[in-house]
Amino acid sequence: MPPPAPAPPPGTPGGHGAVGSLPQEAERFVRQFHREQPQAGDVERRIREVLAEIGRTGTYTHSPAELASGARVAWRNAARCIGRLYWRSLVVRDLREVSDADTIAAECFEHLRLADNGGRVRPVVSVFAPDRPGRPGPRIVNDQLVRYAGHRTPEGRWIGDPRGAGLTAQAVDLGWKRDDEPFQVLPLMVRDRPGAGPEWYELPDGAVTEVPLRHPDHAWFAELGLRWYAVPAISDMVLEIGGIRYPAAPFNGWYMGTEIGARNLADTERYDLLPAVADRLGIDRSSERTLWRDRALVELNVAVLHSFQEAGVTMADHHTESERFLRHIAQESRHGRPTPADWSWIVPPVSGAATPVFHRYYDPVDPSLRPAYLARES
Repeated sequence: MPPPAPAPPPGTPGGHGAVGSLPQEAERFVRQFHREQPQAGDVERRIREVLAEIGRTGTYTHSPAELASGARVAWRNAARCIGRLYWRSLVVRDLREVSDADTIAAECFEHLRLADNGGRVRPVVSVFAPDRPGRPGPRIVNDQLVRYAGHRTPEGRWIGDPRGAGLTAQAVDLGWKRDDEPFQVLPLMVRDRPGAGPEWYELPDGAVTEVPLRHPDHAWFAELGLRWYAVPAISDMVLEIGGIRYPAAPFNGWYMGTEIGARNLADTERYDLLPAVADRLGIDRSSERTLWRDRALVELNVAVLHSFQEAGVTMADHHTESERFLRHIAQESRHGRPTPADWSWIVPPVSGAATPVFHRYYDPVDPSLRPAYLARES
């Protein structure tokens, strides 16, 4: 599933990047939590507790139930995600006592194992220590827990994923050994205190499931040597709940096929495989009117969906996920809640007009909507 929308500019005082002050944001969240969880107890009493704690310490601590609810609602609010029908099923790992790099890395690898779930991928978020006044929380440098390395040869040819070039250079500077394999998994890099450089960690055996890509009708497709990983875990966004910011909170859903077949492997600034696939299919590339890109794109996506299905790894197709998103909108409407959505991200990059999400408008994106997963500024 695509990552959520980026953060709005930081708001007013409190030092937490919230839209309002910390007491305002805390009260707003507590009221929302109690409104949606009426069994949680006396809302006015909880607000008094939170405001008193802020007055004493400059911050406050979410209860486990508040943290879990906030993380799930943040997914519900993610305007760029088409897979929000399942927001209630998010597994929330409360790791707020963890702030050292070694343990964070170990828990990130456990996150990948739990999310993989033997191929039955489940949505998981692991929430590490928050930012505190004068004590920033840890940061994960990687934008995803799993990402392929990429670098340009002296002759100007790309090896691997250009999207991973910056992380690759940073890892090499830290002492990591890069090779010329096009699907080399990058190490995880974690910074656990301000002013310190990141520590790096090779992903251990068993932490990453990769699916070799085959085509159901073309045996030659296997000769391309393509593969992709099973769990898309975003790791460079801030989870903000009630004005409290958790800068290390990696989360995942599962892949929609077009994310791999129409973007990661097909974009010209990524693996740029459409010319190679078209040539192996024998499609004339002398003119755009042959629609060689479109035809190669469809076959590449067929291979991705087929391969994940054969491997027993969860993956959605864009037609099914579009129908599910409309079900999500209907459910939210019954609860009296809007469903903000960024049309350019919700509509799939293949056969958009053939999906029901194409033919409608959506509630506008509200940058002040909280809880939220936000782009990290540092």
